[in-house]
Amino acid sequence: MIESYTFGRIVVGGKSYTSDLIIYPDRVEDRWRRNSGHRLVPEDLERLLQGQAGTLVVGTGNTGLMRVPAETLDYLESAGFEVIVQRTGEACETYNRLAEQGPVIAALHLTC
Repeated sequence: MIESYTFGRIVVGGKSYTSDLIIYPDRVEDRWRRNSGHRLVPEDLERLLQGQAGTLVVGTGNTGLMRVPAETLDYLESAGFEVIVQRTGEACETYNRLAEQGPVIAALHLTC
């Protein structure tokens, strides 16, 4: 569960992180980097396809600066993912709610 989020800092399962991350049902991958900075492209998420979750929550940053283009959404949806895109604060709340119901993945940009 995500215990708290503020600009540039998140606490997941009692551990604090200060870099963008992906939360899988069984682990956290910190220091997540994107190829195009504030534009999420399919190549940034290829490893997600190996996960078992069918829902991906994308946090676009504190102010929503990170963009998720239509081709990225199409890529994920064609792979069988339901995708929810929100500012990171809202995405954290959504992730926690969905994680109580079953497996979910969150890809979170912590700043901007």
